[in-house]
This record gives sequence, structure tokens and C-alpha cells, in this order.
Amino acid sequence: MSRVRVNSTQFEARPSMPVDEATFARLVEGHRRELQVHCYRMLGSFEDAEDQVQETFLRAWRKRDTFEARSTFRAWLYRIATNACLDFLSRHPRQPRAGRGPLLTEGAARPTTPDEVYWLQPYPDRLLEPAAPADAEPDAAVVAKETIELAFLVAIQHLPARQRAVLILRDVLGWPAAETAELLEVSVASANSALQRARGNLKDHLPPHRIEWAAAEDATSEERALLQRYMGVLERADTGAMAELLREDIRITMPMSVPCVPGMPDPAWWGRSSFLSSLRDVLDPGSPAYLGQWRSVPTRANRQPAAAHYVRRPGDTAFRPQVLEVLRIADGKIVEITAFEPDLFPAFGLPAAL
Repeated sequence: MSRVRVNSTQFEARPSMPVDEATFARLVEGHRRELQVHCYRMLGSFEDAEDQVQETFLRAWRKRDTFEARSTFRAWLYRIATNACLDFLSRHPRQPRAGRGPLLTEGAARPTTPDEVYWLQPYPDRLLEPAAPADAEPDAAVVAKETIELAFLVAIQHLPARQRAVLILRDVLGWPAAETAELLEVSVASANSALQRARGNLKDHLPPHRIEWAAAEDATSEERALLQRYMGVLERADTGAMAELLREDIRITMPMSVPCVPGMPDPAWWGRSSFLSSLRDVLDPGSPAYLGQWRSVPTRANRQPAAAHYVRRPGDTAFRPQVLEVLRIADGKIVEITAFEPDLFPAFGLPAAL
């Protein structure tokens, strides 16, 4: 008879193992955060990931008698979570759709229309630590920046669901080929073939020179200073100073069904000049597109600096949630801004109003 270590609790593990609901809940709860990160990578949506973690726990409880000590309790939960996500994607198939307009990047040979991962949502950094139990197995997942940043999330959402699962299990979590094949109920040769196809497809959708601009997991003082300058510029409505913060080839994206900033027309992809032009209208009290005064709160998402923006509209007494922006910074300039609707402010621990 073997014992499986889960958090600080040891329990007898064998087929048909009776466990009361309260004990079982304590066992699985220690793995909630790492399973949520896993589901988030699979699905690209914070809210869908939360739902599938709950589904994972329900399935685990129903199947508790099938747990065998030949695998760890953690690996058993990962199997259930992966299959829950695959079932969800089978019921709700979705593909990146053609962008709503050209990416107007200065100096480009011609405008392009990148695909939109319209269901993409940011992930709060405050929920990434610790993403695995403190006393988890030695192979417990570490949430590295390059496997949680938005560029990676967008790229893997272009992969077919099973390719995505293979790539995450093998290259992100470090599972052996045999265990990956067993989870997906395919041969090892089929799993390895799917991994090679996934790696090739992934390269097609990652930004050029991605490794070169991947930053350290912790925010640098430069990042924090530039984020503060960016927020201050919005609060002062100083579009001239804003231009100094943006790199010439900056890309601004809004992966959502409708633009998050009223007054900014389609497209969902912006270059530097088009963004600055629309921003002037939004910040100008004399413009029909004027929104009001801005206040911002710094935060972190997907291991990247982020800003939660609030707007006090004319006649209002409070600043209301407006948009969450995730920034990519390189060489002292903002090179990418991804804007999200404010629905997830509570998940980031942000106030409902200022």
C-alpha cells in the first residue's frame, strides 16, 4: 500500500479508496491555482479557466475511486483538467477570426489584418504565486514569463486543441511522452508527431525575435517608471508626452467583441499615429468623443506591467472602471498595448470605483 503526498496531508491511496467530501476538498484545493493556470493556457480565458477548474474538481470527486497510486495525485488531477478543457473546446469550438481592420503600422509595406483571439482575457499576477503547493512534487509547474505572457497565449490559441494540449504537457509542464500519450489515449508515436506539428505551428504565430525581448519575471525599475509616466500622461491628458513613450512600430490591440473605449472607432488593431489621433479626441473636452477625466492604478498581468484605468465622466462624482491595459516594454519604450474590458477588475483586486 502506498502513500501519496498532497500538501501536508498523507492518505492511503488504492483503487476504490473511500474519502469523505471534506477531506477530498482539502486535497484538491491545494492544487487550484496551478490547475487554473493550466486551464487558462488551454482556453485563453480567465473566466473559462475558472469554470473548468470547478468542473475538474467535480469530475475528480465522482471518479475518486479510480485513482491509483501508480501516478501522483497531482498528475491525476492534471489528466482530468486537460480532458475537461478538451471537452469544453469540443462543445464550444472557436477559431481566431479575421481582424476587424488593418494594422496601421508606420513604415509597413502594406497594412495587414492580424487574426483576433477575441476570447482572450488577462491573468492576474497576484494569482500566479504560488501557482503550485509549497510542498508539491519536485516537478511542480513554475509559471515562467515566456509561458504565460500574452504573446504565447495568443500563439497557442491558433493550435488545434489536441496539439495545444500536447505542447503544454510536454514543453511547458515537462511531461514524458508516454504519460502524455496515455492521457490523450494515443500512441507515443502519435503524441510525438502531434508535438512536432504543434511546435511548427507555434513558431508561425509567435512574434519575431521573441526570445530576445522576453524580460525577467520581476518588474524592472525601468518598467515601473515607464508605467507611472504612462498613467500620468493619461491623467494629465497630455498626448504630446504620450507620443514620446511609444515606439514607432507600437501595436495596440483590443481582443474583444466591441471596442472598450467609446469614441474610438474600429479597427481593433492600431498603429502609433492612429492611436494618438483617436486618443486626442477621447481626452479633449471639446471633442464629441470626450470621455472625462482619467485616473489609473498600476497592476500586473501575465508577468507584464499593466494599468487599470478609471474615468470620471462629466457630471459624475466618481471614477468608474474603463479599461485594463497590459503593456510590453522594451528599450525604454512601450512597444505593445493590449486593452481589455474592465470585467476582470475584481479578479485583480481592483476597486469598483475611485
